[in-house]
Amino acid sequence: MNHRYKKKPVVIEAFQMTQDRRGNNSEWPAWLSEAWNVDAGEQGALWPADGTNSDGTDPLIIGTLEGNHLVSFGDWIIQGVKGEIYPCKPDIFAITYEHE
Repeated sequence: MNHRYKKKPVVIEAFQMTQDRRGNNSEWPAWLSEAWNVDAGEQGALWPADGTNSDGTDPLIIGTLEGNHLVSFGDWIIQGVKGEIYPCKPDIFAITYEHE
């Protein structure tokens, strides 16, 4: 019996979070801005790692089904097929996705 599977080709939205983009959110896609407006700690929320003392230079945190995940500068934030968001390290992103 074969236990090997291949991922179905799906198209996702993604945004690479840099320190410049963290401080200036003018390039953020709408779905990421929406996550910013979800209450911190909730699933699907995006909030500053420094909490209410954020000066716009700190990394971000994403609330996911698996718990809270740190978004380091250079990480990609992905919006999945069900609208969920999660971080992805640049090296993993590069071998998993290609630009459409």
